[in-house]
Amino acid sequence: MTGKWKLTLAAALPLVVSGCIAPADIQQYTLPDAGFSSVSGDVKSVTGDQSVWVQSQSEAEELSERVHKLVHKKTISADTAVQVALLNNKGLQAAYADIGLSAVEVWQQGLLENPKVSVEILGINAPGLGAYRSIEGWIATNLLALATRDKRVDIADTRFRQAQQKAILETLRLAGQTRNAWVNSVAAFERVYYLNQGQVAADAASRLAKKLGESGALTKSGQAREHVFYSELTGQKAKAKLATALAKEELTRMMGLWGSEVDYFVPDQLPSLPKRKVNKNRIEADALQQRVDLQIAKLELEAVAKSYGLTDATRYVTDLEIVVGKEKEKELDGADIEIVKTPQVEFEFVIPIFDSGKARLRKAELAYMRSANLLAEKAVNIRSEARAAYKAYRATYDIARHYRNSVLPLRTAIEEEGLLTYNGMITNTFELLADTRAKINAIMLATDAKREFWLADAGLIGAVFGGGSASEAGGGEMQVADSGGGEH
Repeated sequence: MTGKWKLTLAAALPLVVSGCIAPADIQQYTLPDAGFSSVSGDVKSVTGDQSVWVQSQSEAEELSERVHKLVHKKTISADTAVQVALLNNKGLQAAYADIGLSAVEVWQQGLLENPKVSVEILGINAPGLGAYRSIEGWIATNLLALATRDKRVDIADTRFRQAQQKAILETLRLAGQTRNAWVNSVAAFERVYYLNQGQVAADAASRLAKKLGESGALTKSGQAREHVFYSELTGQKAKAKLATALAKEELTRMMGLWGSEVDYFVPDQLPSLPKRKVNKNRIEADALQQRVDLQIAKLELEAVAKSYGLTDATRYVTDLEIVVGKEKEKELDGADIEIVKTPQVEFEFVIPIFDSGKARLRKAELAYMRSANLLAEKAVNIRSEARAAYKAYRATYDIARHYRNSVLPLRTAIEEEGLLTYNGMITNTFELLADTRAKINAIMLATDAKREFWLADAGLIGAVFGGGSASEAGGGEMQVADSGGGEH
């Protein structure tokens, strides 16, 4: 029996010469926070707020203390709510972890495959040959993996940059949703405030109707109109209070708060309208240049194109290994043992008889075409979304300003004139209360219009940079019930 000893020091040579040490540019991917500084910088340039990637218990404790100081028993603004969400939302931390996973993948692709080692001893205690008759051992390395390493690193780097953009998109989406939740929460409390005023007027009208009915000065139908208005308003107020609780709970969820940290407050009124609208003459161009989701689609196309190139390069050869070494053999020649050493080089590869690689190449082509079409669709949609967001922004501003500058002053003038005629005993009490209810109803409509504007304002940012709210603004207009007034 013939045995052989394959000591493949030559096979290990490519590990030493060509890359057992990772290239210098690979070292950046080994850092714990690889790629996050650019993400944080891009987010801050859009939102003005800081984002943090928490990776240790000490960092988590420090951040928790910071959040506590920002929200505990404080009345928070929209900017504070967004900042807390970027610091404290755990779903966002999970998105940041994807950056680290992508960085590790680049790091992994930059390393060479570990060599395969095999040792086999044959003919132990064979007569005349000592402890063994032959030793067979080999070390093999994959040459194809070495040849395609740069391509694989390039693909992994593209995926890494894509993960960065996805993290930015998730951050902007959370910021937009948090701002919307804050607007909805404040608007809900503002509704309750004005409903309380309406209920005061309704209660006065109901009590007056009851007294007039007892004296016979008001019919039962007139009394019922005033009573039902008060009852309907009571139901609306209860519904509005529920809306405030749910809206604040949504805001709490966006900020990632729990326990004692939920003990915070929001203002009772939304901010006033800005003095003038923002003009966006290049809204489509700005969106195409700055939308993060479009950058993600471009990187997807780039990664698929590089994968196509790798598939084409490995179409015919999918596995190639080299085994280099020596053959060490003991032979019995009469009374002497002769040791024979013979150098050997072996190659192992797959012969593409059945699979010529055409199917894999076609699959890569289709994947590229799919990504190209999705990118084109994304660009068209972004243009439309930007136009729609700008139209909504301008229209809601004009509507809210119309209520502020036209409707509310007229309702106030009507109420004041009614009070004068009431003092002059020209207008009766029910007419005065009806004017008050109409004014409160106008105030509610103005509040809704102002809420829609601030939601549209946040939506405009999302349309230009990406990360628009995943849900519609929701919530319809709330009006004070109209009883049609009382009668004598």
